[in-house]
Amino acid sequence: MSKRFNHRRAVVPLVAVSVLVAALAGCGRQRDGDVYTVLNSSTDETYHRWDAQAMDRCGERLGVTIEQQSVPAAQVMTKALRMASSKSLPDIVQFDASEMPTFAEAGGLIDLETLGLSTRDIPGGIVDFGSYEGTYYGAARSVNTLALFYDRDVLDAAGVAVPTTWDELREAARKLTRGKRYGLALSAGGAEDGVFQFTPFMWSNGGDETRLDGPRVVEALDYWKALLADGSLSKSTVNWTQADVNDQFMAGNAAMMINGPWQVETLNTKKSLRWGIARIPVPKTGGDSVAPLGGAVLTVPRTGEAERERTAGRIVACLAGQMEQLTYALNSWMVPAHAGAAAVWRERVPELRALADQVATARSRTAKLGAGWPSVSLALQSAFQSALTGESSEAALKRAQQRATSGN
Repeated sequence: MSKRFNHRRAVVPLVAVSVLVAALAGCGRQRDGDVYTVLNSSTDETYHRWDAQAMDRCGERLGVTIEQQSVPAAQVMTKALRMASSKSLPDIVQFDASEMPTFAEAGGLIDLETLGLSTRDIPGGIVDFGSYEGTYYGAARSVNTLALFYDRDVLDAAGVAVPTTWDELREAARKLTRGKRYGLALSAGGAEDGVFQFTPFMWSNGGDETRLDGPRVVEALDYWKALLADGSLSKSTVNWTQADVNDQFMAGNAAMMINGPWQVETLNTKKSLRWGIARIPVPKTGGDSVAPLGGAVLTVPRTGEAERERTAGRIVACLAGQMEQLTYALNSWMVPAHAGAAAVWRERVPELRALADQVATARSRTAKLGAGWPSVSLALQSAFQSALTGESSEAALKRAQQRATSGN
């Protein structure tokens, strides 16, 4: 979940999506036959430039012009809905993967396999990441996940080994907490950032988003509460985004942090900081570290123009092709979705191999709940705020489960 795909999401009622997508029946506005538009969230100058270069390369190969229309990540869904209502949808929409099921459930997206895209060389978890109810609607160019980042110099000076289990992480965080420096920084804010960061603890402990008040989920939140009670986490954790966490780590206010590869470019600007990464610690030795997949997927909306839809599919196939994936991943520090490109990436960026290992066991947040994920996310966000400021995890998560079930 990069900084481009990790903002608070607008929860759009499914009925609104259904009504607007239904409006697509019939012809839309007249389009320029050789110009194809991609709606994305590449508002950052570097990402916008990288995307423009990729689109130029693919456009030249396919004999078309590809233009991007970029809006802030939190606005992609609402922008797509407005365009659907006016029958002016772009040819391709790059959705955050957690939002894509909402549009797919309303019948607004085309099965990419019917447009010739194959999932043969894509790991199953990443296929699920771009699928809804078994249908492949979204092609990922790259994916991201979370890892444990640590300050090598601080750990070496304290004689602390990189932790691999919850007990080791808790003990290491205690030892590394000195003065204004906390042992660990993470995001538990009331937004998707916090939920994204909680899922590795929930999933690795056997918890499940279908039962937020289950004992394994309660244990995971209790673990966060224990880190806070130890003084190893700042009380500001409940307000921090992942960007805030990175700022604290770079300022020397945290010896370790949970974060993702989208921070690498910024981390590398501080030449004196020797950082390393490892998989997120697990409850017990030998357990699987299960983190969330983050990122975006390229989709082809239903516009009623079959020939343009087929060409849009070819554009997606090019942008998500092995070579373009590798180029994009090397630029952005993300992990390529294609298995062959990922193997090359491991060799080219050996310092980030732990991320590729983490991706191998990662899960999509929407794999089980599909369009129901946003309700669970909002319920968890509220639970963190309550539990980390005094309420019991059990009570907070019981209320979260009720809220998620009711959809309120």
